[in-house]
Amino acid sequence: MPPAGCVAVIALLVLLGDAATAVAGIRVDAAAMMIRQPSDSVPTFREAPAFRNGAECAGGDKVNVAMTLDANYLRGTMAGVLSILQHTACPENVVFHFLAARMDGELIAMLRATFPYLELRVYRFDPSRVRGRISRSIRHALDQPLNYARIYLADTLPPDVRRVIYLDSDVIVVDDIRTLFSVELADHVVGAPEYCHANFTTYFTDAFWNDPELSGTFNGRRPCYFNTGVMVMDVDRWRTGGYTRRVERWMAVQKQKRIYHLGSLPPFLLVLAGDIQAVDHRWNQHGLGGDNVKGRCRGLHPGPISLLHWSGKGKPWHRLDARRPCSVDYLWAPYDLYRPTSPVLEE
Repeated sequence: MPPAGCVAVIALLVLLGDAATAVAGIRVDAAAMMIRQPSDSVPTFREAPAFRNGAECAGGDKVNVAMTLDANYLRGTMAGVLSILQHTACPENVVFHFLAARMDGELIAMLRATFPYLELRVYRFDPSRVRGRISRSIRHALDQPLNYARIYLADTLPPDVRRVIYLDSDVIVVDDIRTLFSVELADHVVGAPEYCHANFTTYFTDAFWNDPELSGTFNGRRPCYFNTGVMVMDVDRWRTGGYTRRVERWMAVQKQKRIYHLGSLPPFLLVLAGDIQAVDHRWNQHGLGGDNVKGRCRGLHPGPISLLHWSGKGKPWHRLDARRPCSVDYLWAPYDLYRPTSPVLEE
């Protein structure tokens, strides 16, 4: 039984489950099937149920969702995909685009076997594109080339993809993803929840703020923090506006003069902060993984929730496996398709 402190979280889980039933399309439950692990490098997962469209989905637009594909975060990716399919009324309209540092046949086969009904495409992201541009940050995971793949989405996706949602691999969606995909971007290239109460100055060093030429980039803007783990992107506008090159230019400045401490987030802020379309905060209940150093437990922010995000050092699958979960991790657990290859002994 979960500790007493989890009662409120479990109650929320029940409510979220009821909401899912209200919006989901016709769900066809397949028998749970164990997929045998071909090697020690790829985890084992159950086959997900087949999710089918409701009657209102006929002729509906495709919803493009991009995520990275990496063995270290595969468990989170699988849970995120399942949550999206379970909570949308039109699961067969969702197309997943996965960016992988290498075309690992076993990894891709596991993904397809877990979601045999899923429309998905896998693209190779060449790590050499960013390896020479990455500066050391406060957490090793933030320095991995695949963490920068979101910068190159528009260069990687095919021309027919004109809008895409980018999601980190540590999110759970508990609302219909079509709502996020259809937000009005107006003349902005990116839409995301903004957090203007956050102390924006802490994302950059004194060397940055003391240099008028550098800090002057925010002149004429009211910059606010936004989390790049949940973004709606106008891919056409990103391409025509040369935003990849703009972000790369700030990464080059960082190599010469240390102007920030985090990974791929600050160059996004330098280019886009104060010039994005603000999205309802319910679409990124972020920070559930705690801070970037200790990963201490954090609770939910007040208000409605459409997406839960374990940004920070602590990941729910690690904490659950270690039997040191935070209360919010019980919200992630129902979407976990992972099955250990050896029996787990209960205490």
